[in-house]
Amino acid sequence: AMLRLRLLTWDVKDTLLRLRQPVGQSYAAEARAQGLQVQPEALGRSFREVYRAQSRRFPNYGHGQGLSSRQWWLDVVKQSFRLSGVQDEAALTKLAEKLYRDYCSPHNWELLPGAAETLSRCRQLGLRMGVVSNFDSRLEVILSQCSLRHHFEFVLTSEAAGFAKPDGRIFEQALRLGGARPEQAAHIGDDYSRDYRAARAAGMHSFLLRAAGQGEGPEVPPEHVLPTLSHLLGRIEK
Repeated sequence: AMLRLRLLTWDVKDTLLRLRQPVGQSYAAEARAQGLQVQPEALGRSFREVYRAQSRRFPNYGHGQGLSSRQWWLDVVKQSFRLSGVQDEAALTKLAEKLYRDYCSPHNWELLPGAAETLSRCRQLGLRMGVVSNFDSRLEVILSQCSLRHHFEFVLTSEAAGFAKPDGRIFEQALRLGGARPEQAAHIGDDYSRDYRAARAAGMHSFLLRAAGQGEGPEVPPEHVLPTLSHLLGRIEK
């Protein structure tokens, strides 16, 4: 390989795994199972609003602010339903705990096209691999349940690291875990600032997964863009 890479680090959500259906739909389905009628679209809007507010007020799942990521998420779910008109506190607690568990299970997640094959090929090339994700501690379970965990030497979440992308310190921890210098490593992700630009700022190579027709984002050299995950091998095997 021209790049002389030793280590690949991977984002997970919308890079390797994506939600099978919008959050509003799965939340509404769970509410229906408990006898509550809530509009999926309204729930989706409430969720986005609550998630943004909670992320501003308690960044990185409340790390260092006395909040567990579990409590952080339970609050987000309950508040999303409250905003959508559900007032029954007992029902809210039950919904929140059920949904917190459900998002650990594979029935809410699906692999992106080419994910399993690309990870297998990268391992065959002898590359070490790890995960660097702004996620909570459930990620290990999700990766195991979706049959991806075995590809990685380490799974570094922002909750465990204490820093969230684009903070360079999460990439520094990943490089230590992967035993590589920045120039021997590349990061793959779908977010321009948190993945692509942040990894480059840490001295690493990086590739941006950006499907064709995905709207106009910032300019990225075409050789750094992956229209699909399967394009990665052509980029690193040159």
